[in-house]
Parts: sequence; structure tokens; C-alpha cells
Amino acid sequence: MSRNEWQEEVVTRLRGVKYPGFSRDIISFGLVQDMALEGTELKLKLKITTPDPAVPEKIGKEIRDAFKGYGPVKSVTIETEVAPPQATAATGAQGIEGVKKIVAVASGKGGVGKSTVAANLAVRLAQSGLKVGLCDCDLYGPSQALMLGCWEGVRVEEGTERLVPAECHGVKLMSMGMLLGDDSPAALRGPMVTRFTQQFLRQVAWGDLDVLVLDLPPGTGDIQLTIVQTVALDGALIVTTPQEVALVDARKAIAMFRKVNVRILGVVENMSYFIVPGTTQKHEIFGTGGGKKEAKRQEVPFLGEIPLDPEARECGDHGKPVVLERPNSVSGKVFSEFGNHLSKILFLSNSS
Repeated sequence: MSRNEWQEEVVTRLRGVKYPGFSRDIISFGLVQDMALEGTELKLKLKITTPDPAVPEKIGKEIRDAFKGYGPVKSVTIETEVAPPQATAATGAQGIEGVKKIVAVASGKGGVGKSTVAANLAVRLAQSGLKVGLCDCDLYGPSQALMLGCWEGVRVEEGTERLVPAECHGVKLMSMGMLLGDDSPAALRGPMVTRFTQQFLRQVAWGDLDVLVLDLPPGTGDIQLTIVQTVALDGALIVTTPQEVALVDARKAIAMFRKVNVRILGVVENMSYFIVPGTTQKHEIFGTGGGKKEAKRQEVPFLGEIPLDPEARECGDHGKPVVLERPNSVSGKVFSEFGNHLSKILFLSNSS
């Protein structure tokens, strides 16, 4: 068997081995550094950036299972290099020039108000005097152009061919919604999704920013993986609602970020309660305390309870986030406190 033949078969089988917690395989993830077939012994060298011993153990088992029954390979020897957490940015994803902090706003499932949280957070940080950017990484369901009321087209920076973000409410914005318009769908397959995600992060003229907020799509799929490979995140916020069906997916999101050494900045509980207009009656429609209990269980900060508020919905629909348009409303005050708290975590805390 020629070298090309066995290499092609080995790569094909390794593409069936998924990185734990992700939808991509270890070849796409770039874990396989070298391979050699010596007689009937397959030698692989892997490089993994996680201190969790369960990850290389699980990958090793799946690799060996993948070659059972494959005649030319009787045994598999795996050499695993584990990069320490502090080396991750240096050996893989890098920061963005001019950007001090990069924060991902994520959720395990859709419909929990993640984009509303991201929009109000970005505007609140800008109100506090920080230079802020917001990158809408939800390519299939972009909503930040609507929430910030920014539909201007994207122009290209002369001489660099980088995209120039729009600026709305003191926040620099890049969103697929600005490229497609209101009704056009983003009909994209995996490679194109990866390319657009990388372009939004690496080929945008963000300039000098104190914070770049990334509004991620729900779930733990290809876009999330592309992001953690492309830029070094300073942390992730997990948005959930109180009920267990949302918390289950929030746990998966937390587990995913931890596997790639991304710090969990905290849990935010959205739609925590509803106050009947004109009264002080509080109704906990989706249950109570789920986010706080999950934050305690995960040993991460709990950053606040955001009410189910018609004012917040109305403001978002009209492109003026509630923290800006109605700062004295219940939601406006909660978002202000939340933004202030996060700013302290990012810039005053050296804990990891």
C-alpha cells in the first residue's frame, strides 16, 4: 500500500472521531499533528489544549475503535501533547489587534433572549465610557441590525479591503443583517459559515476597542468552534431562562467552553418574572431560581435576573435598546446593573 493510500484511509477514519462536545472531527479541529505507519503500527501525534484528562482519553478510545477491523493497522500508538491553558492563545487563537477584551454571549438553546442581552450589554458598556463593538455571529438568524436600528450597508476600507462596521448608539456593529437586508435568508453550508465567521472577526476594521461583544448563535456547533479557534476569548456569558429545558442546554454550553479553556464570566437569567403593568404583582411564568441554582452548581457568578418586559421587546423592535431608551424601567435598571457588574469582572478582576 502506498503512502498516499494509507494516509487517505487514516484521515477518512479520523474524520469520524468527534471532539467531545463539538460537531466537528479531530481533523477539522487541527488536533492531529503527525501520523506514521510503521509496519502494522499506526503512530499518531495529537495536540490538545485542555487540562481535562477525560478529553484525550475519550478521543483515544474512539480512535482505536475507528481502526478495529482495518487490516493494515493492528495497533495504534497515540502521543498526546497537552498545551497548558495559559498557552492556548499563543499556540492557537489570537487576540484582535486593537481590541482589549473579547466576550461571547452564548446560550445552549434559542429563544432565551440572548441577542437582547448582547445588544443591551453592548450599549450599556458604551454608556459607561468604554469603546465597544458588537459582532453578530448568528449568521442564519441575525438580529442585531434590527435591535440597534442599523440597516446601512457595509463598505470596504480603502487600501485594506477590510469591512468597516457601522456605528449605532455608540457601538460599532457588524452583522449579516447589514449584508442581506431584512428578508433575505443566509443559505450557507459549513465552509461558507466558517469563512464568514472568520471574516467578521479578522477582516473588519474594528479599530481600538475596550470590549468586543460576540452575539453567538444558540447551541454548540460549527460557528462556536470556529470562533474559539479564530480568536482568544476573555470569557463567555451564558444566557438561560429559569426552566429546566433551558438549563439543560445551558450546561452543555458551559461544558463546551470549559473544554477549550474559555472562562465562564457568569450566568444571566432572562424572562425571570413578569410584572403586571400598573401593579407590583410579580408572576414567575417559567419557574423561579433556576439560573441562580445553576450558577451555584457550576461555581460561576450569577449576574442577574432580567424580567419578561414588554418595554424591552418594544424597544428592541424599534432599534433602541431599553437600557438606552427607557433606562428607568425595570429592565433598563437591571441591564445597567448587569453591565456595571460585568465591567468590573472584566477590568478589575484578575481571577480566572
